[in-house]
Amino acid sequence: MDAAMDPMVIAAGTALVGAMATEAWQQARRATVALWRRVRPEQAEDVDTDLVRARTQVLAARRAQDADGEGVLVADWQLRLHRLLRENPSLVAELQRLLDEELTPPLPVGEQERIGSIVLKGHATGHGRIYQAGRDQHINER
Repeated sequence: MDAAMDPMVIAAGTALVGAMATEAWQQARRATVALWRRVRPEQAEDVDTDLVRARTQVLAARRAQDADGEGVLVADWQLRLHRLLRENPSLVAELQRLLDEELTPPLPVGEQERIGSIVLKGHATGHGRIYQAGRDQHINER
């Protein structure tokens, strides 16, 4: 894995912090700790403690409408997941499963859509064209 943060890691960190503010946060917590327990068992208890602490901070940030405070927590968990994946590239499928099955489903629809649209990529060679849109797209060419 290269030095750039994988878009899936960005989405997973964002979804994890978002899930902390939902009724299903215990499920997200258990699944995240289980991932660490399989790969870095010596860090699993610390990760669990940090998730509990982060949830308290997320809830406080949301009550205060402190997007920057929540953003710091998102960045922290993205970095943790990035390091975990960088050290264990074979975890890509497992992290994708965690994102798709445990972290994203409990989020409100608006947050689910935001998680799903974090990644838009395009590449054209020669004279090819790429059209990307986060929503509706209308192209009028003559």
